[in-house]
Amino acid sequence: MVLSSHLVAHLAPRPHPRQDAKVLRLEIEPRPAFAVDRRDWFGNPTTVAGIQEPHRTLSVMAEMEVEVSPPPPLDPFATPAWEQVRAAAPADPALVEFTLASPRVPAPDPALAAFATPSFPPGRPVAAGAMDLMRRIRDGFTFDATATTVSTPVAEVLARRSGVCQDFAHLMIGALRSLGLPARYVSGYLRTIPPPGRPRLVGADASHAWVQAWCGDAVEWLDLDPTNGKLGDTDHLTLAWGRDYDDVCPLRGVIVGGGSHTLTVSVDVEQLQGG
Repeated sequence: MVLSSHLVAHLAPRPHPRQDAKVLRLEIEPRPAFAVDRRDWFGNPTTVAGIQEPHRTLSVMAEMEVEVSPPPPLDPFATPAWEQVRAAAPADPALVEFTLASPRVPAPDPALAAFATPSFPPGRPVAAGAMDLMRRIRDGFTFDATATTVSTPVAEVLARRSGVCQDFAHLMIGALRSLGLPARYVSGYLRTIPPPGRPRLVGADASHAWVQAWCGDAVEWLDLDPTNGKLGDTDHLTLAWGRDYDDVCPLRGVIVGGGSHTLTVSVDVEQLQGG
């Protein structure tokens, strides 16, 4: 029996230039004694809530409607050389915190810099280098949900060459930051498309994580999905972004009382009629 619990939720979709969204409902059971909506340091919608009655289960359900536009055409070779981006980042207050170490991403890290270097030869356009690094992670690493936990260090992911989307996002962010390039972590959902002739399975979609890399003023933040080796598109629904997972964990908090517990997560992304 849990006597009380307090939680912080990043479960509302973040508005941005390619995404228009609204929350239809956010339900917490048992009903919280208080729930406050606010913006965090990074501008992400956040709900802080407290439950002050004994309870054996905690249920959080978010329902939202999101309209995602495709990204504009990109010529990665028209972006600035990566050295130019690295030189400019320390002078920009909006970028510099995404070049530094964060709780789950060491930077600079010699091993991560060595891993990133083949993608960034001298003078290479920054977007072309970031896309090459993304594909190298997709091709060189194995998706294995049993290989890591939420606290597995990036160095271990690099050594094992396996992990999940969170691991690959942290790895890519650490590699970019170790070269002095701004990179941030994105938490969201990924719509999955069933094979031809097969029905869409309810609950088959997943929480997901990917990377945004700063690619100069013309492109700004470019969404890169190292798990799938592709740029972010209309199947990527953004909830929040920050330095790493710790900044944008979908649900975290503290409980008073209670013993062992289990967690069940289900995500369903459905295209609206006419969407």
